[in-house]
Amino acid sequence: MTNKASKGQCPVMTTTAGNPIADNQNSQTAGPRGPVLMQDYQLIEKLAHQNRERIPERTVHAKGWGAHGTFTVTHDITRYTRAKLFSEIGKQTGIISRFSTVAGEAGAADAERDVRGFSLKFYTEEGNWDMVGNNTPVFFIRDPYKFPDFIHTQKRHPKTNLRSATAMWDYWSQSPESLHQVTILMSDRGIPKAPMFMNGYGSHTYSMINAQGERFWVKFHFKTQQGHKHFTDAESTAEIGRSRETYQEALYGTIEKGDFPQWKLYIQVMPEMDAEKTPFNPFDLTKVWPHGDFPLIEVGVLELNRNPENYFQEIENAAYSPSNIVPGIGFSPDKVLQARIFSYADAHRYRLGTHYESLPVNRPKCPVHTYHKDGTMNFNPPSPNPDAYYEPNSFNGPKQEEGYREPPLKISGDADRFNHREGNDDYSQVRALYNLFDAGQKDRLYQAMGGSMAGVPEAIVQRALGHLAKIDPSYAEGVGKVAGVAVPRMAAE
Repeated sequence: MTNKASKGQCPVMTTTAGNPIADNQNSQTAGPRGPVLMQDYQLIEKLAHQNRERIPERTVHAKGWGAHGTFTVTHDITRYTRAKLFSEIGKQTGIISRFSTVAGEAGAADAERDVRGFSLKFYTEEGNWDMVGNNTPVFFIRDPYKFPDFIHTQKRHPKTNLRSATAMWDYWSQSPESLHQVTILMSDRGIPKAPMFMNGYGSHTYSMINAQGERFWVKFHFKTQQGHKHFTDAESTAEIGRSRETYQEALYGTIEKGDFPQWKLYIQVMPEMDAEKTPFNPFDLTKVWPHGDFPLIEVGVLELNRNPENYFQEIENAAYSPSNIVPGIGFSPDKVLQARIFSYADAHRYRLGTHYESLPVNRPKCPVHTYHKDGTMNFNPPSPNPDAYYEPNSFNGPKQEEGYREPPLKISGDADRFNHREGNDDYSQVRALYNLFDAGQKDRLYQAMGGSMAGVPEAIVQRALGHLAKIDPSYAEGVGKVAGVAVPRMAAE
């Protein structure tokens, strides 16, 4: 007997160990009325697997949608980077994407007002490069110490098990650095209609290093080629009533019918030493770089053109981390980026297992040579040289290559816990954004923001309005009118 399928026949069902299964309908029992025998390993295996079908969902960015695609270089940026994926015009690199909401759980509705994650894994010849960003160029925090606190405000109250508008506004009203992101979140761009209709940003400042060892600071921008389309609060409520899976429906359906969405990649570039000359901290995640000073430079085209065959294996198992960089792309002193380099990979080790990067969707397309040993999910083939399991060794094991060394990162100052709110202007850039809005956009901003304050204690709302008044008095007045709370006199003056 063999468990291979004959031509035209179904294959023989087996256990995970490959043992053929004779009966998948009836458990083994002591007599027709039971009880069940412990030796029925097929039953135990089946039940045990079912218990483990759900891995822990992501603490943040739990609800996601994604697809495979390609990135094609259209413009030469080799003066800024030696990264081989940008080495020549026309070069194409495979990618896998994952878009997500930030605050909601895995069962949350797609069309809720929330920041969207925008993550890409580039399978380059020098290893995987992960661009792990959002659909906004800034974020709510500039110091990673505050990330767990901020995320707690977006999750459920420990007593009521409900989302808390009070918690959100209590935090935001005491954290003026969040106003830039909050303004974007409450604007028209707060609810994109589908992933295809939003931009993606690296948000952080990164390094690019060229063949001469010169460092440049860069920002990554992925501009949608489908145009921006957004829901109002009323439209999103109606859409959620129709379906909670609108993003998945739209993204999957669009690709399935051959209408492949595209984004153009642009970078902003700053010479390394110019970081000392800007009137703002270029490594502050709550700030943007003015396009007039640092114009967008076109790089290439991202296209999504293939749906996953298995969502769990290819999208849910996909693990992105800013720690995945390639020669020619590096980090910056951005404090939040520095923390994410650790926290993302560590989250994957907890959620997926120690060797999560050995899963097919995460495994690089290039050869991998490490000295990692044992642990959960260690299913890599054994080294061809079993003696080379430490480094340095005398048995031709993998060795370092000095040619990949980055130039030293210039730092200065004392080691201390510095107050990140001292000396920072948290209002000017938000004012510039607010002044770009027309009357209709401003009114929708007031409605969304004031509506989100329903049930929040008046003292907290007034504190938030005080910050909005420092941006523009009309901003505070418009939101206060919708919220039904007067702007504090001192703020109004």
